[in-house]
Amino acid sequence: MNTRAWQTSLREEWLLWLFTALAVALALLDPQPLDNYRRWLQLPTLAGLTGLLIAIQGIRDSGLVQHAAVLVVARAHSLRSLGLLLVSATALLSMVLTNDVSLFLIVPLTLAIGRVSNLPVLRMVVLEALAVNAGSTLSPIGNPQNLLLWQHSHLSFLHFTAAMLPAAGVMLVLVVAFTWLWLPRDRVALSSERIDGAVISARLGTWSIAALIGMVLLMEFDQAPLGALLLLALFVLRARSSLLRIDWLLLATFAAIFLGLGHFAELPWIQQALGRLHFQQPLTLYASGIIAAQLISNVPATVLLLERAPDTIALAVAVNVGGFGMAIGSLANLIALRLAQQPHGLRLLHRVSVPFLLICAPLVYLVWRWLS
Repeated sequence: MNTRAWQTSLREEWLLWLFTALAVALALLDPQPLDNYRRWLQLPTLAGLTGLLIAIQGIRDSGLVQHAAVLVVARAHSLRSLGLLLVSATALLSMVLTNDVSLFLIVPLTLAIGRVSNLPVLRMVVLEALAVNAGSTLSPIGNPQNLLLWQHSHLSFLHFTAAMLPAAGVMLVLVVAFTWLWLPRDRVALSSERIDGAVISARLGTWSIAALIGMVLLMEFDQAPLGALLLLALFVLRARSSLLRIDWLLLATFAAIFLGLGHFAELPWIQQALGRLHFQQPLTLYASGIIAAQLISNVPATVLLLERAPDTIALAVAVNVGGFGMAIGSLANLIALRLAQQPHGLRLLHRVSVPFLLICAPLVYLVWRWLS
């Protein structure tokens, strides 16, 4: 990317500038020890995202995603059925591979399908963002907040999953119903002139897939920094051009978000305000988790409320529901929009996700309280 392109990209990174300004302002107004900034930066998470971005870029550059897109579209009968297939795959993958990994796999496939068909790409990406939030709710390893709460609760894998089933069930039903209603019933129309099923480099695709699997495994064993370094070295030696096409500004944006929101959540007046709330009341805890997620994202909200919440499952339900609504509610929303790079993506996500939260939140609470 040339200097002018970089300057243009930087001017468009309003989220990066916003949270950089927040992090700098808080550092000046409320200086903290260096160890706190390291903790807020969440280096293992950033390393994991780096490794995923590198592996997925290799898969994209290999042409395998485009080839898979043609195979999927050729077997689809309608846009609605194709959309349901993608949403279901996204939700299922998020249960076992985490929500961000699912998006790194499905969104590039969706974009490739959109290039050879009449699939409404932005609608589909918004639905996939909803689907990963819903699907990952069920699994203790589906997202970072569940992993943290599962370890904190000392519940078995099956016990945690069973406890989250009512909430996840309501979310998934709503996502599937909305997908059915929102996507057109038109048949899939292939743009034959845009179809190129040839794989550019089967070798690049093969070892990029192997690198992705290895990265996920290393993340599971808390070795994300090692995985990112290994992938970086591999691509420097074998596919340096792919590294140049990675969205490095996305990583900078997440670093700014982690620093700004991590510091904000630990401000004394925030802690004092929390001390006045009665978290023993289920509705108070539920509403607090959702509102906190809307303000500082659901993972920092989990950390903020973890030691104050008397019921770990209640907090898990709340912060997972809080992934809907504002884009900042879940980092998966931001990842989906950034991977898609579609105009007006943020606006459409909010037009859908905020009403979705307003419908989903009371339904989940009623069903969860009734069955718990």
